[in-house]
Amino acid sequence: MASGNHDIANIDKNLVVEGVADGDGFVFYNVRQAPFSLYGLYDPLGQPVFKRMPDDVAKATSPGVAQLNLHTAGGRVRFSTDSDKIAIRAVMHEVSHFPHMPMSGSGGFDLILNVPDEVGGEICSRYVNTFMPPWNMTDGYSAKIKLCGKRKRFFTINFPSYSGVVDLYVGVTEGSSLGEGVCYRNRLPVVFYGSSITQGGCSSTPGNSCQNIISRRLNLDYINLGFSGSGKAEDTIVDYMASLPMCAFVSDYDHNAPNVEHLQKTHYRMYRKIRAAHPEIPYLMLSKCDVNHSYDDAVLRRDVIFDTYRKARAEGDRNVYYIDGASVYRGPYWEMCTVDSLHPNDLGFALMADAVGAELKRVLTQPLLS
Repeated sequence: MASGNHDIANIDKNLVVEGVADGDGFVFYNVRQAPFSLYGLYDPLGQPVFKRMPDDVAKATSPGVAQLNLHTAGGRVRFSTDSDKIAIRAVMHEVSHFPHMPMSGSGGFDLILNVPDEVGGEICSRYVNTFMPPWNMTDGYSAKIKLCGKRKRFFTINFPSYSGVVDLYVGVTEGSSLGEGVCYRNRLPVVFYGSSITQGGCSSTPGNSCQNIISRRLNLDYINLGFSGSGKAEDTIVDYMASLPMCAFVSDYDHNAPNVEHLQKTHYRMYRKIRAAHPEIPYLMLSKCDVNHSYDDAVLRRDVIFDTYRKARAEGDRNVYYIDGASVYRGPYWEMCTVDSLHPNDLGFALMADAVGAELKRVLTQPLLS
């Protein structure tokens, strides 16, 4: 990892974010074309806008999922270049403005540096900067990031968590090389399902969502199927998720169940459908972390989730795991983990990533223990 850390130290100096003007010396490329590789999006080369699942599935699930399906949470593009500046031009059909989430998270794109370790074969990844969106944008924007020196580097760009993207163009300085990005360690993605928290609300940048933190730390590909206010485990979306190729499933399903009775009817049923389609993969289930928000109800919901876990274990499932959300925010900063007593800020997401990421790392890299 030493070589990667050295390169990161260099690139972190003197970074500047500016608006891109015509004639700035950039050549722009459509990320739907080679050598770019897109991740976390449904059929990105065949759709008129970027989305997370087929329209017919989203519409049959609920109006909320149909709308939020067009938000690009979890979308990423990877590439390499020796350019000393990188620019984007984003064409967007919807831009979300919230009182409790900055535009850099809801509508911004992150630039992440990926440094291959030639000795160990690992990837060391770190945030570089954000292509900062203007507050009053309505249909997209342009921005550029200045790097330190001209040499070949590998990058990931994270798509916005709460906005819709029609097209994305990446610009490099004229005469610069453009090549493929690094590969993820897993051929199949991890699938995350849940609510607005899973979707990324309310991180300050897309890269500070729980899933992107984990992806960056472990070099894991993933699909984000979090839907703000609309994660209710309907049969339509559960059947769709069960049909997806995946290496692990993470259920953060809790918050959007209208009541405890709905959670009881759907939580174990979702587990059984996913498990029937994927009998061998790790299945992680997380109870809500914001237990101080409606505490009595949170305890009852936690019991439902733990009951699913206990029942699965009693049935012989040795690849199912429970993460107690009540333990995630414990410590001296527990009261500083959310923006509204419910949605995590960057600190809350970092603690969630610690808990979920540690379990994913363990179950995906170690032999299954009976």
